[in-house]
Amino acid sequence: MFDQRTTPYAALLLRLALAVLFFAHFGLKFFVFTPAGTAKFFASLGLPGWLAYITMAVELVGAIALLLGIYARVVAIVLVPVLLGAIVTVHGPAGFFFTNPNGGWEFPAFWIVGLLALALIGDGKYALKPTTKA
Repeated sequence: MFDQRTTPYAALLLRLALAVLFFAHFGLKFFVFTPAGTAKFFASLGLPGWLAYITMAVELVGAIALLLGIYARVVAIVLVPVLLGAIVTVHGPAGFFFTNPNGGWEFPAFWIVGLLALALIGDGKYALKPTTKA
């Protein structure tokens, strides 16, 4: 049973936490590694370098959409492939634990669970453009 008084706030909290994570990972790629450096890293993985720019754009736009609650349920689903890509290319081969060199896949997998939970429970309180009625 859901408590209709608090569930929208739980979804809001989850939505904001997920947005912060995507802002942080975009910021790392943009400000620390730089876009060109991120593209080189993608190329070192056997991926096309231009995919780094698309990944950064999806992370930034997705973070903004989650923060503001603009089609957050849909955006959550759209962001899952970004994390699946991170698991397959970088974190999966490193093992399960995120403390392993190159980080394991536990954190991005749990992040995916958070995105799927948000997609299932809804946009939450204060969504600017909810995909469902609250």
